[in-house]
Amino acid sequence: METMESYRHAQDGLDAVLAAVRPDQWDKPSMCSEWSVRDVAGHVIWGQHQMRAWATGEDYRESAGAPGAPHPAVLAGEDPLRTWRAAREESVAALTPDALTRITSITGIGEVPLAAIVTLLITDHLAHTWDIGYALGMDVRPAPQLVDLAFEWARAHVVRRPGFFGPELTPPADADEHTRLLAFLGRAAWQPVPA
Repeated sequence: METMESYRHAQDGLDAVLAAVRPDQWDKPSMCSEWSVRDVAGHVIWGQHQMRAWATGEDYRESAGAPGAPHPAVLAGEDPLRTWRAAREESVAALTPDALTRITSITGIGEVPLAAIVTLLITDHLAHTWDIGYALGMDVRPAPQLVDLAFEWARAHVVRRPGFFGPELTPPADADEHTRLLAFLGRAAWQPVPA
């Protein structure tokens, strides 16, 4: 699967989970420590705005949705799904072949072409799709190719510190590859949802 096609599939999976969130569930806790479902939505919306800015060369200084921000929900607004879809559409339109070659500096990774950050966001989308879906009792199963791509990126580049990814966990011996990826990213997909 080509990178941009993989990115679209990862975004589609996130979109499907966001579309399944009921109005009374947006402020429930997610599996992402200290963030509600609306906070996670605000963070992924921020990521789309940041990608668009990198692609176009704009100066984007909003930090409310950055990794580790205390309340990204402010970026999600009253209709997080609509806000996400608008941000996604604007961001993807800006990711032209020329834009994907633009060199960008990212915390913990250094200077890389924007195309490399697309793979980071695939990983981020898979993690946050699970953070929302699992917390709300949804069955989240990304395509194996996406899991493989995200796992390859994570093994080479994962940043472990507050606000990014947690310490690696040991999954059960019979865990599938998605569960192993989540464990590598600090998520215990085999444990019950905290009350």
